[in-house]
Amino acid sequence: MRIWYLAAAVALTSCAPTVNLLNPTSPRFEGAFAPSPASAEVAASRLRVVSFNIKLADRIGPAIEVLASDSLRNADIISLQEMDESGTERIARALHLNYVYFPGSIHPTRNRYFGPAILSRWPIERSWKLILPYEAPGRRQRRNATAAVVNVGGTRVQVYAVHLETQLRASDHTRENQAAAILADAKGASGPVVIAGDFNSWSIGRYLEQKGFAWPTKDIGKTITIFSWDHIFVRGLSSDSAAAGKVRDVRGASDHRPVWASLILARPGAITTSSR
Repeated sequence: MRIWYLAAAVALTSCAPTVNLLNPTSPRFEGAFAPSPASAEVAASRLRVVSFNIKLADRIGPAIEVLASDSLRNADIISLQEMDESGTERIARALHLNYVYFPGSIHPTRNRYFGPAILSRWPIERSWKLILPYEAPGRRQRRNATAAVVNVGGTRVQVYAVHLETQLRASDHTRENQAAAILADAKGASGPVVIAGDFNSWSIGRYLEQKGFAWPTKDIGKTITIFSWDHIFVRGLSSDSAAAGKVRDVRGASDHRPVWASLILARPGAITTSSR
């Protein structure tokens, strides 16, 4: 079954060219739709992180329904993959979240922006685009991560929304090199780090565990067809595999199932006002 799936995907997509967006500062899209933290007496002690690959941002309405469902509602941070700018803004507005989005390319089958986005109910203090190594053969697409520092009740959490290269076009070693670029970028982070997204691999989790990251979604099972590719990794946060899961009914929004993890902040603090 796996060979058929990969062969079909190659036949459909291998010949289309890609326009890569290699400027590290643009295009950049952002918005602030979350209510400002209002009470200094409210402490942030837990962090709920969600990741969802919304296939080519084609079905945003059903995706909003899924993200607003009981198991995903009130997420603190959401990593989205395969997004365009209009879909990202639409979701952020509907869920009353702040967002930042850096596309890495113009997708050849949709002729629109393609890349990962970060949404948050907390202030996004700083954001940047991280261009990942490796240009895929055939399509010649470059991948990127969208990165941001999110002020979660006074604790600055460094977040990466990630979509690594597919198994069709890259080896495990190549994906490790892409993950290594993210780890190098996160090396100077003074607070907790969250890396969430579609890794096109389950075994990449072992690599990140070796590098000191906890893997709360390790045992959630299949997230697309027969594969477990969508995950959340954290450093500086307490995690429990029992406090992680996936949504089975995606209401036709994607071929991926969104995943979530409920985490404990290492240093919970009171909500503070911060400049953006």
